Amino acid sequence: MEKLSLKKIAEAIGASCDADLLIESISTDTRSITKGSLFIAIEGARFDGHNFVAQAVENGAVAVVCHKKVQCAVPVLYVENTGTAYLDIAGYYRSLFSIPLVGITGSVGKTTTKEFIALALSAKFKTLKTEGNFNNDIGMPKTLLRLDSSYEAAVIEMGMNHFGEIHNLTLRSKPTMGVITNIGVSHIENLGSREGILKAKLELLDGMAADAPLLLNGDNDMLATVHLPGRKVYTFGIDCESADFRAVNIQIDCGSMAFDILYAGGKQAVRIPVVGMHNVLNAVCAFAVGVLNGVEAAQVAQKLSAYVPAGRRQKIVDCGSFTVIEDCYNASPDSMRAALGTLAGMKAGKHIAVLADMLELGNFSKTLHEQVGEMCAQNHLDTVLCYGEQAAHYCTKAAQGCSDVKHFMHRQDVLEELLKQIEEGSVVLFKGSHGMHLEDIINALYERKGINHE
Repeated sequence: MEKLSLKKIAEAIGASCDADLLIESISTDTRSITKGSLFIAIEGARFDGHNFVAQAVENGAVAVVCHKKVQCAVPVLYVENTGTAYLDIAGYYRSLFSIPLVGITGSVGKTTTKEFIALALSAKFKTLKTEGNFNNDIGMPKTLLRLDSSYEAAVIEMGMNHFGEIHNLTLRSKPTMGVITNIGVSHIENLGSREGILKAKLELLDGMAADAPLLLNGDNDMLATVHLPGRKVYTFGIDCESADFRAVNIQIDCGSMAFDILYAGGKQAVRIPVVGMHNVLNAVCAFAVGVLNGVEAAQVAQKLSAYVPAGRRQKIVDCGSFTVIEDCYNASPDSMRAALGTLAGMKAGKHIAVLADMLELGNFSKTLHEQVGEMCAQNHLDTVLCYGEQAAHYCTKAAQGCSDVKHFMHRQDVLEELLKQIEEGSVVLFKGSHGMHLEDIINALYERKGINHE
């Protein structure tokens, strides 16, 4: 972060300030406070930053932002809401940089696509990217405040649970290009319908200039309905023959995908070290972003070939006699479809899926879990081990096309059954919402099998 005048910060958030100080860093967490910091007292569901003002000052904060009265020996900038003030400070800070900034949202695949896009842009620009999935009203400002004069581009991921959240994020980040990966059913409990989800995702446009282009997944049925007169809209896809950037001649080989991308500039061969048609889409999207921002096609392709999966997002682990697909960071029907297709497409002596609950689906949960069960049946998997209360709804439909389907309520029972099921040449997919902690079963499996998976 570049140093900021406290008076300028005060102006940005509508607070009064007489102190003439330079702020060297900004934080909402006392543990990261250093000398010269500005501390913002965020009031959350579990912690209230106002209770930690004294500690922040002791750690080196030279000023604080609050919406409750506090006693401390440094200047206090009072605002109506510190969460809003944090966003406003980040928005002011972002406005100091004239760089390409790609804003990305979508129901699934945001983080993976963000990683691909950052790689594509890095062929020409030093690129800042959202770390992990810090894509909310706390994480995004933190990312923007990492900008400094050395960065030449940025990729900012934006998530949401309710209407208005992306609106607040995009107004501050001001993307010079927008990307929407897809419209699925994630957070449908809060947004009511896929039409509602599309409306919420299109809030991305609220912070974009009229001439800022939007890149959409042409294969997605909801995004295919988007018409924005006066806005330059590009599409990417596989099935969409009219897509501006389209993957063709797709081949899978030894844990990688090779394909050609057709676009206005011609044809570019690409290979990525991951499998799954959804990852091909992610790479085509990133290729489009890179080319549209002036990166040479061949350089983008070279960068995409070096992609490394982030966290446990469809990470393939060779365990010697069997293979594991770790894909338990999160789950929705859309990402389940992609993961099950990947599993079924891999050569294996036995296809095994360990599937846990998909969370945050509300009244739609039973129906959507049953739909995933149908996906299992359509892929004719050998074994499906279902874990969790909602996962029971996978079973009836899955049993219509899978050889062996079992349901469990305890992770240890899943592990014991899995150890019986694994044979030479098996491929095992782990897929479920992060809150179901399938990583515990994965780690226990590696321990029991004596596998060093680091």
